[in-house]
Amino acid sequence: MDDRLVIVVGYDGIELIDLACVTSGFEHANRQGARPPYRVVFTTPAGRPVRSDTGLEVRGHAGLDRVDGRVDTLVVSGGLGHEAASRDPRLVGQVRRVAAVSRRVASVCTGATVLAAAGLLDGRRATTHWHYADALADRFPRVHVDPAPVYVRDGVVSTSGGVTAALDLTLAFVEEDHGAETARRVAMGMVTYLHRPGDQAQVSQFTGVPRPEQLLLRRVVDHVVGHLDDDLGAARLAALVDVSERHLSRLFARHVGRPPARYVRDARLEAASRMLVATSEPLTAVARRCGFASAESLRQAFVARFGLTPSRFRAEHTPRRATGR
Repeated sequence: MDDRLVIVVGYDGIELIDLACVTSGFEHANRQGARPPYRVVFTTPAGRPVRSDTGLEVRGHAGLDRVDGRVDTLVVSGGLGHEAASRDPRLVGQVRRVAAVSRRVASVCTGATVLAAAGLLDGRRATTHWHYADALADRFPRVHVDPAPVYVRDGVVSTSGGVTAALDLTLAFVEEDHGAETARRVAMGMVTYLHRPGDQAQVSQFTGVPRPEQLLLRRVVDHVVGHLDDDLGAARLAALVDVSERHLSRLFARHVGRPPARYVRDARLEAASRMLVATSEPLTAVARRCGFASAESLRQAFVARFGLTPSRFRAEHTPRRATGR
């Protein structure tokens, strides 16, 4: 193969960041000496310019209908125009046709809607921008939609979460094709983290749930985040703000959307996952600092949440560092 042909699909209403993360990510890989290099072709319906969801017009290299022969990677962009694009039978049919001759197929953000309309996600686990996950699941019940991960790889088909998750998926492809060191250099060149693991949540619980406006509950949440290794049982938290456990549970349900015990567990798991990736602390220390009774308790919580042990999580998700001579 002289090069790796990457076909990127756009349409009216695409998200520019979705497009740029993919095209720039592969181009940066070429600058880092990727061999064979990537040849990225941005295609649009009939090869015409498309208008992004911010109003800027983007000119395509070619029409999607002109793509012929083997393709290395097919990537469908997301954007506010994804619903209209998924109901365009010509576009969907062309995506299905090109996917059949592609080594791997992917979507970024809401581009998953187009893949689903083409039948390419049937029976597969997939993700999309968390805001549109319910709509995708309702419209395409044969797709196993998981709104949490940054990206999902199911066989030859990959889907990524919202917007900048496109870069995480592109880095994963670069690492698969050219190794971890090339992906690391691409990430450094693009001044981004190398690279978020696919099963990391698109939205951290500390940013995904707004800090409660209710002052009493805010005190409880702030205490939990700042004292993970303390006694954070419901009785202790209720006593902290001088209310009953039942009243505290009602406040959590109304303002946070989960009971106190689950919020505490999620906070401890998120902190532990960050420590495992960012430090070399032994599991017993991570467990203790994050409020787990033992390393075994931490292990059980990780297996239940991530489907793998803390040791395996650390091994898979710790960024690889270059070794100097």
